Amino acid sequence: MSKLSAAFENLAPRIPGAPAVILFSGGLDSTTVLALAKDLGYTPYALSVGYGQRHSSELAAAKHIAKQVGVARHEVVNLDLTRFGGSALTDSSIAIPIVPSNDQEIPVTYVPARNTILLSLALGWAEALGGLDIFYGANSVDYSGYPDCRPEYVASFEAMANLATKAGVEAINNENRFRVHAPIISLTKAEIIQLGSTLGVDYSQTVSCYQANDLGEACGECESCRLRQAGFKQANVSDPTRYRKNQ
Repeated sequence: MSKLSAAFENLAPRIPGAPAVILFSGGLDSTTVLALAKDLGYTPYALSVGYGQRHSSELAAAKHIAKQVGVARHEVVNLDLTRFGGSALTDSSIAIPIVPSNDQEIPVTYVPARNTILLSLALGWAEALGGLDIFYGANSVDYSGYPDCRPEYVASFEAMANLATKAGVEAINNENRFRVHAPIISLTKAEIIQLGSTLGVDYSQTVSCYQANDLGEACGECESCRLRQAGFKQANVSDPTRYRKNQ
């Protein structure tokens, strides 16, 4: 464990090298979380999900980064949430927002119950692996409108995980119970970037744009791009994001 990760020592594995499932989109936040979990001493298992999002370049980035980082295994599960719609990320008839949404509103980029679906997949894989730790890149500062990125939600899902699984029911004590970790939930985008930079994350390989092209180049205009740009500026770190040539 590095000196930096010692600040997160309450998240450290109960057994060195224990498996942890990390929800991994290939974006800035989840890549930071993956790097942190590995630095803490977990054996990382990366789980990416193609749920019908507008582009597949983030999944291509996830495959590349997972290989670079050296995860124990990388699974890509395909679901078709476009059949339900209800989000600008899965329904092309809903415009991607350019102006950041009001903090009091749930953004149109919210995908109905997405994190609950993804965390349930992670929980199933973790139990099958004999692991008890799940990591995901929830953040309640920059994306406070997402109901499944709040600390209350994380605590509730963790409680459910220990009620709904064989491992949870048979747990002898708290040391044998599932833990759902959201280590960057209270960090600003700038703080996340500073953390990842210290961990050696190459952010040029990550894709966060809601409408990136097939090469993974960002539009530079959507809400996600603007938050990312502001984060690098506030962190005083040069923005390595690959933008389209017309930017």
